[in-house]
Amino acid sequence: MTDELLKGKSLQKAILQDIDGLPPMPSIVEKARRIMDDPDSSFKDLANLIEKDQSLAMKVLRLSNSAYYGRLQKTASIQDAAVVLGLKALGELLTVACLAKHLDQTLKGYNLSAGAMWRHSLSVAVGSRIVATRKYPNLMNEAFSAGLIHDAGKLILDKYILERKAAFHAFVEAQDQTFLAAEKAILGFDHAEIAARVCEAWSFPKQITAAVKYHHRPSRFRGSALAFIVCSADQIAIWGGMQTDGVSLESEIKSFDNLDIPVEEIGPIIDEVSETVNDISKQLAA
Repeated sequence: MTDELLKGKSLQKAILQDIDGLPPMPSIVEKARRIMDDPDSSFKDLANLIEKDQSLAMKVLRLSNSAYYGRLQKTASIQDAAVVLGLKALGELLTVACLAKHLDQTLKGYNLSAGAMWRHSLSVAVGSRIVATRKYPNLMNEAFSAGLIHDAGKLILDKYILERKAAFHAFVEAQDQTFLAAEKAILGFDHAEIAARVCEAWSFPKQITAAVKYHHRPSRFRGSALAFIVCSADQIAIWGGMQTDGVSLESEIKSFDNLDIPVEEIGPIIDEVSETVNDISKQLAA
């Protein structure tokens, strides 16, 4: 069977074609982005859009009342949530509710059971927002989105890795390399590059797409702190037990120095991420 597997440019072409086969981002998210980008839009416009899908509206409302987003006074409607949280935060909740089913998959190539990738992705999203809040408040919402989608390339690459599992193990052991390096050597792409292509297919902003592409090597993404934020949150998620594959992370530990995050702050961030992920997961499952 190994001899029949695609290689080289044929393999890379097939991988890129699979991106085109991804389920599209729900149209409601696209419409929500247009509303948020329109300076003449109002809270009511976004609330009316979400309320058209009652199932989705209930998930968004539950999330808005979670400990992470909740306020002293609970919101009783999407209209209330829009006013209390603001357009960007409400759009963030909408993205979480819509992407959960895409990221909550079993990935046998990466040895990920159902729910593992979703919890890691959510952990990185929450960690990214926490770090951004402390260091770059203007990037809070972008950081959350970039963290949520950073590993989406694994959805595409998983089946190709599963077909070549033996080659991957052999490469990592013989070359003393990371799984990330094995992706690049064997498939021609690593999951961060493919995740950036997924971002493009799902019409994410260019800044988020670039941060996702360089989240393992943020020093290559000059001019923005966003990639450093996602890189540090990825490492924080792993230290908190949210590892997505059984191999070491090829990250740049200097991300913490670049963002001026003291070592003593990392433990509390890990605890906050864990509590938040548990809370959000509980609300989505309700």
